[in-house]
Amino acid sequence: MERELDLAMPEWLRPPATGYTADDLDRLRDLPPHTELLFGGLVFSARQTTFHARTTSRLDQQLADQVPDGWEVCCRMGLKLDTRNRPEPDVMVVDARADTGPDQTSWLARDVLLAVEVVEEASAERDRDVKPRKYAAAGIRYFWRVEREQREPVVYAYELDEAAGDYVQSGTFPGSLTVQRPFPLTVTLTRPDGGRRVSAPGTPE
Repeated sequence: MERELDLAMPEWLRPPATGYTADDLDRLRDLPPHTELLFGGLVFSARQTTFHARTTSRLDQQLADQVPDGWEVCCRMGLKLDTRNRPEPDVMVVDARADTGPDQTSWLARDVLLAVEVVEEASAERDRDVKPRKYAAAGIRYFWRVEREQREPVVYAYELDEAAGDYVQSGTFPGSLTVQRPFPLTVTLTRPDGGRRVSAPGTPE
């Protein structure tokens, strides 16, 4: 019976002594959706909140409408930073020339212009500290961190200081932002109805 239970365990529950590699995520079977790799270890996503889902969706839609030719927007896809790190930014702006086809599961850091993390309580330390440091070390030029403050989204925008190898904050934008870099754009993240309550689903007050 013990042997049968061992055979039924997913392979990823028995990590190699040296940890997993970025390519392992494509071959390991039955991994939970949106599993990331940091420092060679698997990182699993917590349940998504409505704040996270709505903010990510608005970023995706508005960036896609304004992105210059030759670039595209991707949500929650793998980003290969090196052999031991493959996170999934919530949103990325990537070089369309790096598209290898419909079976592609990840992008390389050299092809990413902007990475965005929408902070959740369960992943706050990774979103605020671990991932930005790794994105900067990999040479990704622009990074946005979106926080929930007073129930509304606030965007903290950063640009890479190549000499220091770290990000420098370029602005703080409560609710909406208008910037010229990485390209001219205006994004509004607050709800169109101002977050007011409705008396019944689909029925305005």
